[in-house]
Amino acid sequence: MEWTAEAIVLSVRRHGEGSAVVGLFTLEHGRHAGYLRGRPAKGGGWPLLGNRIRARWRARLDSHLGQLTFEPLGDRAGDVMQDAARLSCLRSAAALIEASLPEREAHPALHQATELLFDALAACTPDWPRAYIRWELGLLAELGYGLDLEACARTGARENLTHVSPRSGRAVSAEAAAPYRDRLLALPAFLAPGRGGAPGNDLARELAEGLALTGFFLERRVLLPHDRHLPPDRERLAERLAKAGGGGEG
Repeated sequence: MEWTAEAIVLSVRRHGEGSAVVGLFTLEHGRHAGYLRGRPAKGGGWPLLGNRIRARWRARLDSHLGQLTFEPLGDRAGDVMQDAARLSCLRSAAALIEASLPEREAHPALHQATELLFDALAACTPDWPRAYIRWELGLLAELGYGLDLEACARTGARENLTHVSPRSGRAVSAEAAAPYRDRLLALPAFLAPGRGGAPGNDLARELAEGLALTGFFLERRVLLPHDRHLPPDRERLAERLAKAGGGGEG
């Protein structure tokens, strides 16, 4: 068995003297691991988290871990590592992919979204924290647990959507939410139709609400059924953004 494909590096775990097990995310083969024996002769180092590489995987049987060789395709990680918050975001996304996606199952839409997110992190796009939360919403949808944030679950209204039902994952308007506010999840303005991007919005609060919203459904619907919890890297990202007041510094 053998394939060659471009891949995103999700993890590098040292294994013995000078070798590693590398987690990859490819367009055609999904989340896939391989054994990298020794440091590569060309490139002079280990593959870095978040970077794009050209991977060659070989194994006698498809069920085997397989041997991995690679060529680097740019240094996106080098740009992200200049800022601890963006690096934390990259690590969180990679950890969630490894925790939630089945191995060797293609998810082309999520792969493309991950490439776009990591490129935005490397370019230090100002809105990267919101882009990350939208990426988590896409991860939920890819796994079959997408949220319906377009209209109120009770009235069908498409305006003034302020909350989300933790049971149905559907939006609720302010009026319909009033009697049950303490049982519902807050819907940040930038995720609600017609409410996002307003001047004066409290960015730190919106990001906290967004991370709480996606984190709730990722943990309850995706991870807990497999006796897992949100990865520590995801928790650290939420803490870092809260300390930074929602910005990308620190």
